[in-house]
Amino acid sequence: MTNEEISKILAEMAVLYEMESVEFKPRAYERASDGVAGLQEEVESVYKKDGIKGLMKIPGVGRGIAEHLKQLFSDGHFKEYDRLKKKFPVDIASLSSIEGVGPKMIKLLYNQLKIKNISDLEKAAASGELRAIPHIREKMEQKILKGIEYKKSGGGRVEIGKLLPLARAMKSRLEKVKGVEAIEIAGSLRRRQETIGDLDFLAVSENPEMICEFFSKMPEVSHVFAKGPTKVLVRLKQGLDADLRVLPKVSFGAALQYFTGSKDHNVEVRKIAIKKGYKLNEYGLFKSADTRGKKRRTTQKETLVAAHTEEEVYKKLGMDTPPPEMRLNRGEIEAALKHRLPKLVGYGDLKGDLQTQTDWTDGANSISEMAEEAMRLGHEYMAVTDHTRSLAMTGGADEKKLLRQMSEIDKLNLKFNPRSGGQKSKFKILKGAEVNILKDGSLDIDDKTLAKLDVVGAAVHSFFNLSREDQTARIIKAMGNRNVDIIFHPTGRIINRRKPYDVDIEAIIKAAKRTGTILEIDGHPWRLDLSDEHIRMAKEAGVKMVIDTDAHSVHELSYLEYGIAQARRGWAEKSDIINTLPLGDFLKCLKK
Repeated sequence: MTNEEISKILAEMAVLYEMESVEFKPRAYERASDGVAGLQEEVESVYKKDGIKGLMKIPGVGRGIAEHLKQLFSDGHFKEYDRLKKKFPVDIASLSSIEGVGPKMIKLLYNQLKIKNISDLEKAAASGELRAIPHIREKMEQKILKGIEYKKSGGGRVEIGKLLPLARAMKSRLEKVKGVEAIEIAGSLRRRQETIGDLDFLAVSENPEMICEFFSKMPEVSHVFAKGPTKVLVRLKQGLDADLRVLPKVSFGAALQYFTGSKDHNVEVRKIAIKKGYKLNEYGLFKSADTRGKKRRTTQKETLVAAHTEEEVYKKLGMDTPPPEMRLNRGEIEAALKHRLPKLVGYGDLKGDLQTQTDWTDGANSISEMAEEAMRLGHEYMAVTDHTRSLAMTGGADEKKLLRQMSEIDKLNLKFNPRSGGQKSKFKILKGAEVNILKDGSLDIDDKTLAKLDVVGAAVHSFFNLSREDQTARIIKAMGNRNVDIIFHPTGRIINRRKPYDVDIEAIIKAAKRTGTILEIDGHPWRLDLSDEHIRMAKEAGVKMVIDTDAHSVHELSYLEYGIAQARRGWAEKSDIINTLPLGDFLKCLKK
């Protein structure tokens, strides 16, 4: 079984235990699910190598869950999961993907209306049946219907965070097939789009039939649509298609350019090729030459002029090579022709993370554990930004709790700072908070307490349905507070689950410039907020940004990669992102 499948089962167990009203176990299974999802090595390989002891080294996996995993590997299922699924035979993954539908709601829906899936839910909501359940009113019914409609509008595309680890794991195994010389991921995943419609793999191999056979039998595959000596098309268990193409080594670069896309980018590049007398396709860039035979017949002889690398192809067309993230036909072609492509922020440029949650509120790990992982990742600093009191469902902090947390952070900083005699490398935990913006634009923590924090982020977590004018005014008012340094996830969207609230982003950007407020690029793959279009607008307005993970566990601290990809698609350079700076210079960019 793949790590994704195992993680999904553990996540379902958490919901099933919640539905059964069991204490403690839901959180334990959530942590185990996160631990498995973040593991680079296949869990089954860990078990084969080190048994139960190896499984217990996975973050969040204790003895009981390790025993379940052992049974899962041997039998394909385990008794407790079977028991709970029999008791609650519902499609948890699909129902919980609808905004407002959590474990308790799923339990009510099943117990009272026998709703098992989204189709059942949609019928009940459309007919008014949901209002037979206590506390569900017409407003909630309409919210659920809108959530279902929004999910359908995604067209079956899947969030990048669910597919990039999967594609990398598949690529790693394909690289080990005998005869494989090169393999790359192409398509929208290489461009790091927010959602992915299918997976594309390109390979060079001395034995094409062997890699095609291997690909068709990978554990992720549920159905093979077509298989030939150099191409395979399959359906994955995740519900989307994937294909593998095996190419001649000489044309690998041209194929990578072609299959990376986007379609609009490629159309414009081919137009340039035609104007210069070339033909461009997945096999290379060709020059045609007229030849005349003895009987004066004219024939076309094509000469390959570039194909081995993408850079060769673009260079022959008089262009610099646009990074894959930029290939959307949004001005990158003109910039490449003029040799004026921006030097995009790099995947190794960030020095710190400015939005993390810990077990002081709704995070899975302690401040110390989060800091240890941040150091392992090479960060120089990390801000702890737990939720504040008006977000009661997270156990949000009031002023007294924030002060206690500040004291705890001071103690940990003494531990991590080598000048105190500690053994750790120099690292700073910043005192912060994710303060809730109330309906009128005020904050739920007093200014006296906020002034004691190193960094303050503010965010909207309620009243998403305000008018465009009121929502915009609300956020701008919060930006005017002298203690608010950053606006977190500025449009509030959750990809494939919740639309952005209606807000005038141009006005927000202008207010950010005027007030010196930083805008966040939330790198959590559920959010990716700001969007790439908004990032480019902010860049052009001279507004500074940060890239954060919005991490709620040590596993999620690696999500900076997604935020960086989003920034690159928005043309952001290193100078646009202030957490590329060392700590001292970063702090100078804040309002304090």
